[in-house]
Amino acid sequence: MAICLQIFVILKWSRCKKLKDMFKIDQIKSAHSKVKSGADYPAYVQELIKIGVIGYETYVSDGNTTYFGANHYRIESGPKYDALVVSENSDTAAFKRDLKAHQEGKTNFPRFCLDAARSGVEKWVVSMDVMTCTYLDKNGQILVTESIPGDAH
Repeated sequence: MAICLQIFVILKWSRCKKLKDMFKIDQIKSAHSKVKSGADYPAYVQELIKIGVIGYETYVSDGNTTYFGANHYRIESGPKYDALVVSENSDTAAFKRDLKAHQEGKTNFPRFCLDAARSGVEKWVVSMDVMTCTYLDKNGQILVTESIPGDAH
């Protein structure tokens, strides 16, 4: 009986330690606070990788983001701004122009989100393992998939 109890305690401690070592929203907010424009995005992704984020999806309507980690770990940010109306009609050409401007540092994050909503972008999905960011409309259609500069490791 003592051996079974000891094994149980070790397994529970191991699981608690793993959860304790998972990333927290405060760490993500700290990394995000350094992003002033799209030009800062690759460094932000590298910081997320360092804390254990393997992917995330962000909804344009309110900025709510679900971050994913190892062992099915997930955590949500909650809404980040007042609700935006996402257009029912997607405009890939306009979004590509706005995305380029943002990546060149010509717009800040709130403006980028507004532009994305106007272009019909419902969400973007980031996958650290293949270093891509995919923008989708309300029908789940891919508008743009981009490679994220940098290394996944």
